[in-house]
Amino acid sequence: MSHLLVTWQAALPALGDGLASSLAVTGAALGLGLPVGLVLALGLRARSLPLRAAALAGAGAGRGVPALLLLQAAGLGLPLPPVAAAVLALGWAAAAHGARALRAGLDALPAGQREAAAAAGLSDREALRFVLLPQGLRLALPGLLGTAVLVFQASSLTVAIALPGLAGEALRAAASDEALPVLALAALLYAAVSAPALLAVARLERRRARPAR
Repeated sequence: MSHLLVTWQAALPALGDGLASSLAVTGAALGLGLPVGLVLALGLRARSLPLRAAALAGAGAGRGVPALLLLQAAGLGLPLPPVAAAVLALGWAAAAHGARALRAGLDALPAGQREAAAAAGLSDREALRFVLLPQGLRLALPGLLGTAVLVFQASSLTVAIALPGLAGEALRAAASDEALPVLALAALLYAAVSAPALLAVARLERRRARPAR
C-alpha cells in the first residue's frame, strides 16, 4: 500500500497539470459549442426546410463522426495549434449533442406556453426569449450536463493531436513508472470529475419524473 501511495505521489503533479489542461479545453469547447447547439436546436425546429436541413446536417455530423476523427481533422487538416484544434473539434461535438438536449427541452414544453405568450401580446421572438427558452433550458439541463461529461471524457483523445491532457500525462508517466497504478490514478481523477455530474443528471431526471402535486 505504501508503495502505491509513493507512486501516486510521484505521478500526481503531472496528472494534476493534465487534468487542469483537460478541464480548460472542456470548458472552452462547451463555451463555444453550447451556444452553437442552441442555434442548431432552433434550426431543427424552424419552419424553413433549408434551415432544418442545414441544422440537421451540422448536428448529425457532430454526433455521427467519432470525436477522434473530428480531432484529427482539426489538428492535422487545419493550420491550428493543438489547443485551438481541440476546442474546435470538441466544440462541434458539444454543439451537436447539446442541440439534441436543447431541442428535447423545447419540445417538452406544453403547447399552451406559446399560446399564453401570444395571448399576453408577445411576438414570436419575445415568446421564445422570455417564455420558451428559460423553461426549455431548465428541462434540457440533465442533457446538457451529460454533454459536458461526454466532452470531458472525449478530451482524453486530444493526445492524438499532441495535446497531452490528463490521459496523455498518464500515458507519459506510465511509460516511465509502474503503468497500472498511474493509470488507476488517472481513472480516479476522471471519475472524480464525471461522477458528481452524472449523479446530478440522475437527480434532475428523478425530479422531472416526480409527479407534480
